[in-house]
Amino acid sequence: MPELVDHLAELTGFRDRELLDVTLVGALRDLLRPRAVAIYRSVGEPGQERWLTRARLVQGDLAAHTDPAWIDLDSLPRRDAHPERAQAFHGQTIVIAEGEPHRAWFPVATDREQLGVIEVESDTPLDERDQRLVISILRIYRNFQGLLDYSERDTLTGLLNRKTFDESFLKTVSEPAPAPPRDASAGSGRRQGARACRHWLGVIDIDHFKRVNDSFGHLIGDEVLLLMSRLMRSSFRFDDRLYRFGGEEFVVLMRCADGDAAAQAFERLRRNIECHVFPQVGRITVSIGFTELKPGDTPNGAFERADKAVYFAKGHGRNQVRHHAELVAAGHLADDAKIGDVELF
Repeated sequence: MPELVDHLAELTGFRDRELLDVTLVGALRDLLRPRAVAIYRSVGEPGQERWLTRARLVQGDLAAHTDPAWIDLDSLPRRDAHPERAQAFHGQTIVIAEGEPHRAWFPVATDREQLGVIEVESDTPLDERDQRLVISILRIYRNFQGLLDYSERDTLTGLLNRKTFDESFLKTVSEPAPAPPRDASAGSGRRQGARACRHWLGVIDIDHFKRVNDSFGHLIGDEVLLLMSRLMRSSFRFDDRLYRFGGEEFVVLMRCADGDAAAQAFERLRRNIECHVFPQVGRITVSIGFTELKPGDTPNGAFERADKAVYFAKGHGRNQVRHHAELVAAGHLADDAKIGDVELF
């Protein structure tokens, strides 16, 4: 019992979701003594879902194996390639398979979404006591994830909120660069973008959103914001970080190979929004500005550059995507960013 309490205390001691998953797998490894235990997350667009390894420990491992955030989605195993995992995920039920080794799959979910599965490999089948232990720990995990969602996510859209941005930004710019692909000319632009180490920040602002609230009311305005968040999720990759900063302003942190690839990603979102028919409101548009993150960049400095590009777009017709560096190069904006300086207000 003391060992279980210690693991539960450690499990709820982190605010980092990656560390939380590693701690969950470590606790189950120590308590069950299996051959291996892993947590797999289902990622990717409908019909192209893949299994991302969030954490995997084998007996004797000192550290958990995890897939890097920049991994090429096409390199991950397809969800339907592991039918037992998929069965546990879709049915939200425990799946047991006897053999060598014995395997058990437990669904992992939060109040907001289904995440993936826990997979346990063991020499003997897990008995009812062990299964109840896993289920109980996953209930605590689910409850703690709910607390994190409450503190880190916008209550309306479910996107990350403003107060999580600075920490995510600094973590993003400090990530080590992934190994370059062997053949830089091979693969799609999307694949190259997933492997690239250049980071981009985009600011998205809904055009004339005040008119929506004034004409249709705040309930309809909230519905527009909710649908906007869904269009953002469908327009970007699973590892891009999406934020609502408040009101009609949204922010994206992502990787792309270069400025053209970043512009294409934001242009895809702009088109998807322009083509979508919002109930009662009809068509809306967005103005988007983006910038590349630079060495020594600060959250405020990068946001200010992208925001200037947004205001340029709004002042020159709206419903467009603008790259800050290109506006500076064309003489439309002054390059007055002071990278790394602290600004006092």
